[in-house]
Amino acid sequence: MIKEIKSELKRIEKEKGIQILYAVESGSRAWGFASTDSDWDVRFLYIQNPNWYLSIDDRKDNMEVMLPNDLDFAGWELRKTLKLFRKSNPPLLEWLRSPFIYLEQYSTAEKMRELTKYYFNPKSCTYHYLHMAKGNYRDYLQTDLVRVKKYFYVLRPILACKWIESMGTMAPMEFEKLINTQVENPELKKEIENLLDRKKSGEELDKEPRIDIINEFVEKQIEHFEKKVEDYNKNFKPETEKLDKLFRETLNEVWK
Repeated sequence: MIKEIKSELKRIEKEKGIQILYAVESGSRAWGFASTDSDWDVRFLYIQNPNWYLSIDDRKDNMEVMLPNDLDFAGWELRKTLKLFRKSNPPLLEWLRSPFIYLEQYSTAEKMRELTKYYFNPKSCTYHYLHMAKGNYRDYLQTDLVRVKKYFYVLRPILACKWIESMGTMAPMEFEKLINTQVENPELKKEIENLLDRKKSGEELDKEPRIDIINEFVEKQIEHFEKKVEDYNKNFKPETEKLDKLFRETLNEVWK
């Protein structure tokens, strides 16, 4: 499948007349809790040719390509990417740290990783993860019988909030890294790891009795981070100059 993904990326480049700077796996496969039938969520960053930018009209700055075999491709144009990077966009920051890189050419992605220290905003990232956790917890995990696979979509963002609080950096994508560094209670850790083993083995995790120790942990953490997020710096004002420079450098590097 990886060979097919790389082949499709090259086909997209040729068909669209673009250069793909960086392409990774996103979603459950990168998070480390994919099941046997999980989709392939390929995300990529690309740059158009110089003439594309010399227009008085705005143009579409993203693309989506759905292919057979559960292949889901989505790409962002570089100027859009850098605007989102300036806002400390959490999915983008995650992609830059994905454990599954399908393509990385030119120096842009590595330079963005270096620039993360200037643009990472713990407040906006914590808001993002907290919103995700609260929504999934409210919708799926508060009845006597719950969709147990949704625990992953609550626990991962909660543990990402804990990482940001304890480490002061963007959280890693890998769920097991978050478990190993952010879960201290041995009993809680055992319950989470048991769910993870079942999910990775391909077991269909449908409705089961809720797991009280996980629910209690989640509720406590949501309450904590609703207060904690307000303590983060409210005056975060990232500059644009470094990103303008990176954009121009990429144009020169790619198109000579």
